[in-house]
Amino acid sequence: MLGIPKDTLRYYDRIGIVSPIREGNRYRRYSKDDLIDLMNIQIMQYADFSLEEIRGVFGFQRMENITPAYCEEVAAFLDAKNTEIRTKIAHLEKVSRLLHIAAETLRDLNPENDQRLAEIVRKIYREMRKNESNIFEEGCNEHQD
Repeated sequence: MLGIPKDTLRYYDRIGIVSPIREGNRYRRYSKDDLIDLMNIQIMQYADFSLEEIRGVFGFQRMENITPAYCEEVAAFLDAKNTEIRTKIAHLEKVSRLLHIAAETLRDLNPENDQRLAEIVRKIYREMRKNESNIFEEGCNEHQD
């Protein structure tokens, strides 16, 4: 019904993300709630959540079992995931800009365009190194006792 391969459904069952009931013939029977869970899993995977995140954080609790603490935990996780995705988007926008300028430079190769590309490459490289040095300094500062 959802176009999910049988092997994937078996894997989800094996790792406990979705556990349908078994009939006497050992066939899995998926309930309406199981189908909703499977749709949610597909959406979350599309949103770049790992299966570990899906299983560990969400746990697919039914409305009657949801507590305010659970809601706060999931909301905090979603905020962190959103920050992570926004960081990736910013990175990909820089890469896209670099690729666009590189292609334009090659289409009209001249000293001015080549210089513009070189400046952008240097700027991106400095940003990369700055981020790496911040990570390195944080890691070293923890061990200065």
